[in-house]
Order: sequence, then structure tokens, then C-alpha cells
Amino acid sequence: MSALTETTTRASATTAATTTAGARTATIGTPDGPFTVVVAPDGAVLASGWTDDAASLVALTHPGLRPAEVVSTDDDDPAVAPAVAAVRAYYAGDVHAIDAVPVRQASGPYRSHAWDVLRTVEPGDPVTYSRYAELSGRPAAVRAAAGACAMNAAALFVPCHRVLRTDGGLGGFRYGVDVKRRLLDHEAEHAR
Repeated sequence: MSALTETTTRASATTAATTTAGARTATIGTPDGPFTVVVAPDGAVLASGWTDDAASLVALTHPGLRPAEVVSTDDDDPAVAPAVAAVRAYYAGDVHAIDAVPVRQASGPYRSHAWDVLRTVEPGDPVTYSRYAELSGRPAAVRAAAGACAMNAAALFVPCHRVLRTDGGLGGFRYGVDVKRRLLDHEAEHAR
């Protein structure tokens, strides 16, 4: 079992008491605006995105993983430091820096698997929703693949921005298509 699959499987089995012990959040500036991470005590990203509103990110987490307490902290707090460092490295040109950061999301078996698959889509090589459905093992499940993107709470770390409409258009993105375009352009420029 891959590390990504283990993370999702563990997340699906994790009790709320384990992950709600007190999440940490930090916000940093990026070229695309403020970026906030919500991180479990063990360092796994529960939610992230281009906003300075941590509460809106917490609301995206699965109810079984939603932290009861969220503490805003400095970006050098040991719980958030690896995620923050990965975001900074990503924007500095290491578009693979986000790959090693653990993520914890919970959903049904297909969506959990689809999130793992998203983490294998290479920067600089976006896929269409149809191809994403194929990669996730259910070629006919294009809508389910799109739903996995829409329900992804851990933006950037689970790179749903790398999925395009079947006609090659950008499609939607929770943080706006301008951000999606800039991320794709950044990755095309820095992919190795």
C-alpha cells in the first residue's frame, strides 16, 4: 500500500477524538494571496487554501475529522512548519515540495482513492476529468471524479487544480480560475 493510500485509509478509520485534540492554523503570503493551512497535531493537513479565513477551511473538513479547537499560530510552530515550508518551496519553484506533506481527508472509498490519485498527477502535466476518472479506475465516473475535486479540502497538497474540463478548458476552482491558471503556468514553468 502506498504512503498516500495509507494516509487516506488511516484517515477513514481515525476517530474524531484523535484529530480534534487541537488543530493548528497558519497563514502566509503567496503571489496568489494569503494561503492558510489547518494542520492536525501530528502534522497532517486537514484543509488548506487561498484565504485568511481559517474557519471557512475548517468547515470544509469531514465532520469526523473537524477539529473542535483550532489555534492560530506562527508559521514556525512545529505542527505547521513542514506544510508552510512546502508551500514556500512550491512558490520558489520546487513544485514537488508539496508531495511529501501528509494529508488527512475522509470520505467514501471512491473519493478517498480519487484524492490519492490526484496526488500522483504530475505538475506540468494536467489531466482532463475523463482522464482523471480513468486513472482512478472508473472511466465512466467522470462526475464522481469531478465531485472529488469539488470536495477536496486540502487545496494545493491534493492538487485538484491539475484537472481540466474534458474540452481542455480550465473549469471551476474554489479559489478562482485566475489562481488555477497561475498555478498551472507556474508548474509548467518549473516542472522537471
